[in-house]
Amino acid sequence: MITTIQYNSKKLKIDLSQPLDISIPLKGDASNVNAWDLEPPKISPEVEDGQTISVAAGAVVNFNTITFNPHSHVTHTETVGHITEKVYSINKCLKQFFFLAEVLTVAPEKLGDDYVISKKQLKFALGNKKREAIVIRTLPNTKGKKSRQYSNTNPTYLMEDAAIYLRSKEIKHLLIDLPSVDKEQDGGKLLAHNAFWNTKGIMRLDATITEFIYVSNKIEDGCYMLNLQIAPFENDASPSKPILYKVID
Repeated sequence: MITTIQYNSKKLKIDLSQPLDISIPLKGDASNVNAWDLEPPKISPEVEDGQTISVAAGAVVNFNTITFNPHSHVTHTETVGHITEKVYSINKCLKQFFFLAEVLTVAPEKLGDDYVISKKQLKFALGNKKREAIVIRTLPNTKGKKSRQYSNTNPTYLMEDAAIYLRSKEIKHLLIDLPSVDKEQDGGKLLAHNAFWNTKGIMRLDATITEFIYVSNKIEDGCYMLNLQIAPFENDASPSKPILYKVID
């Protein structure tokens, strides 16, 4: 279903019948994506008075309890509250859910023993485009990202000047297919997080970072309408389901 929407001062055509899901689902076993040295998430039926509450075990309903950490186990969207003493809830900070986004593919650059995403790369990819959100797909891009065990592997990360550049471009929503925008072990500096949210100045409480996405190779680089869906958690981060809709020329 192709529809025309009024977005800011522009009229955009999008096809609502062709949603592009870039989230990684949560599974209750060791094949689930993981980071930060946590055990896998758990999805299991409750047991009351010796009765396992699942239809397969003879109960009338399924009644599962889910134990997980959004930062380690699933596509999640976080607010500045992730790195501040003061509590900032994603459910209170994220007030709008549709944004004009640019999907771009980046081949990380080698820097010593690390692989990084630089300001130069993002500046070249974005040019003069005005976007509210950026969706970064890193190479190589395989389906293995949906179940990768990232702990102690020193994944690719975003350089501080790249995060500052995105802030200067007024990018409010940063989505990336990595467990973090920062280096796995950086002594607690969190340079990219701090730079993007401008924690040393006027904090950008309405800006978000979404990590652990997966952008299929079938999705072309370019302009999309992003629907950033979150669960209503009163927490610094929430599991999320970002959906892209191709903007039709």
